[in-house]
Amino acid sequence: MEAERLIAACRHALAECGDALDVVAEAWQAQALAQAVGTRLAQCGPQELRGEARGLGEGGGRGGGQVDPQLLRIGSLRAAQLTEVLDPRRALTLLSTLLGEVGIALVGVACATDEEGLYWQCIEAIDAADESSDRVGAMLRRLSLRERERDRVDPDSATSPP
Repeated sequence: MEAERLIAACRHALAECGDALDVVAEAWQAQALAQAVGTRLAQCGPQELRGEARGLGEGGGRGGGQVDPQLLRIGSLRAAQLTEVLDPRRALTLLSTLLGEVGIALVGVACATDEEGLYWQCIEAIDAADESSDRVGAMLRRLSLRERERDRVDPDSATSPP
């Protein structure tokens, strides 16, 4: 399945969460998807993104192996369905939005819980989402820089008028 569709599915599932454990499980779903997108872009994305994408692929899944299996009660990882990233800029922009939404949802859960274990799971997931978000932002900046340089060299390739 294409990255944009999977990201949309994650955003929808996060919005539909019924309780705190669902939010944490969806946060790890988003992290697994960030890792999968990073891995895919490292393999076959634009050359200038491959180093940062490799870091996202490695860091995007941080902590994923430490998730309590009961937290993944929502089923298998959606990220396993990723087959392609057709538009890297669009996919990264949507992934950035998803990671921001995950962070906000996790802060809400962390602030509302009295359970120390759940609180620390949220903090770990917030850190992982923030790290992934930083990498996604760096890749988007690289794409913008590449487009500006290309437009300077070939003004006819500009997508918008000056």
